[in-house]
Formats: sequence, structure tokens, C-alpha cells
Amino acid sequence: MSKEVIALEARLKNCKNVRTLGVRSNFSDYSPREAELIRQANKIYYPTTFYADLFDTIGKPTFPSYHTYKCVQDKIKQTALFELLDLPHPRTRVFYGKRQKKSILNHFTFPFIAKIPRGSALGSGVYLIHNDSELRDYLAQVSPAYIQEYLPIDRDIRVVVIGSRLVHAYWRIAPPNEYRSNLAVGGRISLDAVPEDARDLALQIARMCCWDDVGIDICEHNGRFYVLEANMKYGKEGFREAGLDYHRLMESMIANEEI
Repeated sequence: MSKEVIALEARLKNCKNVRTLGVRSNFSDYSPREAELIRQANKIYYPTTFYADLFDTIGKPTFPSYHTYKCVQDKIKQTALFELLDLPHPRTRVFYGKRQKKSILNHFTFPFIAKIPRGSALGSGVYLIHNDSELRDYLAQVSPAYIQEYLPIDRDIRVVVIGSRLVHAYWRIAPPNEYRSNLAVGGRISLDAVPEDARDLALQIARMCCWDDVGIDICEHNGRFYVLEANMKYGKEGFREAGLDYHRLMESMIANEEI
């Protein structure tokens, strides 16, 4: 097997010890040399959801793990997994079809959170629903409906776990009159100390869910920590704010066989 480190997606393209081949929608578009490098590699880094599935089928390890890719931008799967594992998560319910959607107000009272359950990121596709009119507008554009209890918080915690190690944790503080703390909607990073209980919860979640490259969002409400969601395509702004060099970190973790 080749000892050369091979990646498909561009996430590690600035790592000196990684050869990034790019993503080809048809495997036949890889050159014979590239195809052989993929076949002989001990592990494929950032293979994409499509190729992670295929590599898992033939028993080739990937980073991130195949299990990590299963839940990329899929809030429905994540919620089901949190509930299956009895992890603390805001009360959430998915409503399919017209009949189920009519029962939303039997389960939730205004205000509550409604989300686009698949494919949304950076705070888009998240709505604070105050009344029937806003609920109708949301339901007109989304199916199924993903409804979650509203926890009145002004900040949350992003914990990044790579491999089996917590590499960074920081607060994200919502701007005034905003219920979302995402940086894309004006949230700001705070490097104040993150409670140990939140850090431990994130590591527990990553381990139990078999996720090895993930930004886990956690909030504190009434003295209890809750997992909000997991981001497998997390940004690097928190690393830059803390003066951490993401690419040198990844180089080191690959060289030390931590990932």
C-alpha cells in the first residue's frame, strides 16, 4: 500500500504532506496514475459523501469516517441519533405530510424554532416562528417540517473535535435582536473559557456518534447543556481568531497518525 497521503476534496490542499487529487464525478476521469494512487492508499482523506460510501463498501478507511459523512447537513438524522443515544437535545419533532403538519400546534406553542432540515448551513434556513402567519409561510417552502422548542439564549458554544481530540472550543455570541449566533448573520467569537462540562459533552457526542471531524454546537439553558447540531463542514474563523494554524495542525495530526 502507498504511504503517500491522498485527499480528494480541497480542504487539505495547503497541507504540505498531502497530495490533493480533486473530486471527479466519474471515477474514469482520474488518470491511470491517480486511480492507482487511490487504490493503493492506506486511507483517503476528505473523499466526499459519494466516494466515502464506495470506499466503505470495499473496506478502505477514510477520514473523516464514513459515519461522519452519513449525517452531513442532515438535521433529521442527527436528531434521531441524539434521541437514540439519549443525548440532551432541545425537544424536536419532524412532521411529514399535510395531516401531520396540521398537528404542529398540538405539540408546540409559539414561539418555536423551525428549520430547513437538509442542506442548510451558516444560519440560513432557521426561523423563529411567532404566529400562525409565519408558520404558514414556513410550511409553504419546506417539507418535511422540522420543529424545535425555542430556548431563549444569546450565545452558544462551538466545539471542534478532530480524530479523538478536542482541538478548539469557543463561544459564538448573537448580535442584538438576533436569535442565531452564526458568524454569517453577525455573530461574534469570544475566546472566554468554555465550561468543562460542555467540552466533555462534545467529546462524548463525537465518540458515541462515531464522528471524527466535526464542529458540535452546544448551548446552556437553565443550568443544563444541550447539543443543538453537528457541522461537518465547519468554518475556520474560530481557529484564526485564536491564532491557531489549521493546516499546520492537520499536517501534524496526519504525520502523528492521529487521523
